[in-house]
Amino acid sequence: MPLPSGGSWPPRNLQPIQQQYAVLDAWYTGDSDRLAALYGDPRNSNVPANRPSQYRGGLVGTAARWFWGHPTPQGEKRTKLHVPVASDICTMSSDLLFSEPPTITCDNPDTQQRIDDMLPQLQATLLEGAEVGAALGGYYLRAVWDKQVADLPWLAAVHADAAVPEWRWGRLWAVTFWRVLELDDDTCFWHLERHEPGYIYNGLYKGKPGDLGGQLPLTAHPETAGMQPVIDTGLDRCTAVYVPNMRPNRGWRNYPAGANLGRSDFDGPVLGLMDALDEVWTSWMRDIRLAKARLIVPDSYLKSLGKGQGAYFDPDREIYEALNILGGDDRMEISAQQFAIRVAEHRDTQAELLAAILRATGYSAQSFGLSGEVAVTATEVSAKERRSLITKSKKDLYTVPPLADGIEMLLELEAALGFEGAVTPERPTITMADSVSPDIMQLAQTVELMRRAEAVSDETAVRMLHPDWDEDQVQAEVEAIGEARPDPVADPFALPGEMVGSDDAESGPPGDGPAREEK
Repeated sequence: MPLPSGGSWPPRNLQPIQQQYAVLDAWYTGDSDRLAALYGDPRNSNVPANRPSQYRGGLVGTAARWFWGHPTPQGEKRTKLHVPVASDICTMSSDLLFSEPPTITCDNPDTQQRIDDMLPQLQATLLEGAEVGAALGGYYLRAVWDKQVADLPWLAAVHADAAVPEWRWGRLWAVTFWRVLELDDDTCFWHLERHEPGYIYNGLYKGKPGDLGGQLPLTAHPETAGMQPVIDTGLDRCTAVYVPNMRPNRGWRNYPAGANLGRSDFDGPVLGLMDALDEVWTSWMRDIRLAKARLIVPDSYLKSLGKGQGAYFDPDREIYEALNILGGDDRMEISAQQFAIRVAEHRDTQAELLAAILRATGYSAQSFGLSGEVAVTATEVSAKERRSLITKSKKDLYTVPPLADGIEMLLELEAALGFEGAVTPERPTITMADSVSPDIMQLAQTVELMRRAEAVSDETAVRMLHPDWDEDQVQAEVEAIGEARPDPVADPFALPGEMVGSDDAESGPPGDGPAREEK
């Protein structure tokens, strides 16, 4: 299918999904101005507008009366504050998955070397994709190449809100990526890049926000001047893969355009809980702001700055002139005003909201350092972070198959396009890293006990202590252990016939038997 000739973009059937992406992105970004613009007046991000829907009942009024959609009193500035718990959750999700590189293995030595060479850059790409994917529900990995940048192709991450996917039987068949190259007033330059089995299409458009306008030659913009309109990949598969965060997507499971998309970590009631958390945090800061000590003084204590210039009170002044006023001198007192700060109430409410958010997103409080306890051993860490590790295992299941597809596709593309240094394509075996490193002391004690019981060999012991070693390293270590092991020493208290290694252990001392029989 060729690229579109024009029209609205993104397509109209994806507008509800793009709107939801905008909401999730605003919370992930954590920008107070964006949140105010999202729930208020988009023309003025400084002060949310007082909309009629905010005073209505029903679902519309409920959504509009979120904390970030509350009308701001006239004459007051916006003082709402945001707690960046959404970005913290996305970062934690990415760290649990790819803070340590996955183990990717192949049978072919040359292919294995190619994968080892790409792994450092691939890990960084996966960290980025997994973080944004936790917010938007997934991300894409596409094959890109530029011989002026690198000799071989590589996988690049594309965020879900910049893609228009096409599905067949629940699997990605084709996808069109888009980006805005230039935006000037109402003029917008679009670049569309379509990946489908066998081909990659590039297109340049000049239109306006929300509309592609007309198609231009790729040479009309410097960003696309070096691109080819059509690239024959020589593959019978798409040169992009979709990595879902988790499934199913509860909100879009009955909507054809979004049924195959991944689920965001903010799905369900999480956004409402984060909105309430921002309200509590803002209230706490408001208490601090209102609790500043203030003095209430009579008008007579104010020193005029002149007609129409106002007046001020000098707190360092020591002597005031005597005044004749009604009510006596007791009406001339200075009173101090300072409100209490409700620390315990705000702290407890905030803690409960954070706990509810983490439960809804599937993470343990220990992962964010909120439990107040410190786990020492790997066993304690696993016990205290069990909820987070379960969520990580679920995400591993959705990550490994498309990641293996992407690496295999990249290797096939290198061979099909004749890149120098291409290797034999092979589908790799991927094992996700354990986010909790084993305790080396516990491993050493386990190996020692098994050795005493004579229940473990040198090779098994080495593999237990060094699970990341390859076969050559393991065998080299086993040989080194065997060479360093001393020869067995004979028992000095053993009888001559009981010497270690003697073939006559049951015959007794030489000459003893026959001599005794003759006597």
